[in-house]
Amino acid sequence: MTTSALVVRPAILSPALVLRFVSIVGSAVSFYLPLAVLPLFADAAGAHASAGLATGALLIATVACELVTPRLVALVGYRWALGIGLFLLGAPALVLLAWSSPLALVAISVVRGAGFAISVVAGGALTAALIPNGRRGEGLAIVGLVSGVPGVLALPLGVWAAGRFGFGSVFVVTALFPLVALVTLPGLPAGSGCSSAPGGLRRGLRNAGLMRPALIFAAATTAAGVLVTYLPLAIGGELSWVVPVALFLQPAASTAARLAVGRLGDRRGQGRLLGPGVVLSIAGMAALAATHSPVTVLAGATTFGIGLGILQNATITLMYARVDRSEYSTVAAIWNAAFDLGMAVGAMGIGVLVAAVGYSPAFLATAAVMLPALLLVRREMVVSAP
Repeated sequence: MTTSALVVRPAILSPALVLRFVSIVGSAVSFYLPLAVLPLFADAAGAHASAGLATGALLIATVACELVTPRLVALVGYRWALGIGLFLLGAPALVLLAWSSPLALVAISVVRGAGFAISVVAGGALTAALIPNGRRGEGLAIVGLVSGVPGVLALPLGVWAAGRFGFGSVFVVTALFPLVALVTLPGLPAGSGCSSAPGGLRRGLRNAGLMRPALIFAAATTAAGVLVTYLPLAIGGELSWVVPVALFLQPAASTAARLAVGRLGDRRGQGRLLGPGVVLSIAGMAALAATHSPVTVLAGATTFGIGLGILQNATITLMYARVDRSEYSTVAAIWNAAFDLGMAVGAMGIGVLVAAVGYSPAFLATAAVMLPALLLVRREMVVSAP
């Protein structure tokens, strides 16, 4: 009985997966540390209009490169692709020490977006391949913890460090983390583990079983893009302390939620988690509209974070379960594209609405935009029903 139990529940952690955690942390810190700082940097440089543009350029470039990264992985393998991604994510941040024009912000954001795309798609496919099938939800929850904790700390610490030590300190740390992570690559598998056959991504985009979870997730990440880009600008003066606290609570709640629902989803079904995740995300985003109430804003950030965390784990686990290992890079590309395209739409699209009606109505409109995701959840439940 003991031997059987061990076979049914194989160990999640392996030396290669633990080593992979280093590059996960490096990528997460480099992505999140400057994310809420760049709008402030653009504003301080007299380029207020570039606040959302830099974030949008980062995320659009990320999406574009995520969609071609599976082919790169097939050509050069996990290790080389991940190395290229880490370098492009980190090194360009140093250029901002000497170049701060709007053109610089956009150009560097594009290059870093490409690096982030390569690192998360190549790294994500590798990570999934290193986790036992029967414990994938739980394993990805642990991976979410490893990537989420740096996000929890880096997002508010970036804002704090920029105010305390200057923008340059943020950009130096942004560069160092992924560059240092390069030393771990020799210990990771070199092979691609995926097919190089043409049309893999096109087939994935036509697969309703992959696209429904991806679109549900994208609805929530649109709100995340609005939160990180415009909450620092919406709240100031005596209430400015609310921003770093909210930017801490949101990813902290997401990370905790991912860890809490990982095993539950493996046992009860990941699809059952989609509805609660969407509802909590909508409620949290609506609460952020009360920008003059610190308690409501912090409660909203926490609630939204819980909903987003549930959706992060449930959607990616569902998608990996619906393909074989040769298509893991395709799943990683689609899921990460949904993440980043949603954030880009939030960062850039809502900017026009903010200028027209203000921050609070724009936050409420963002919550309303997520409502159609509930129709996709209903369809998912019908299709998944026995």
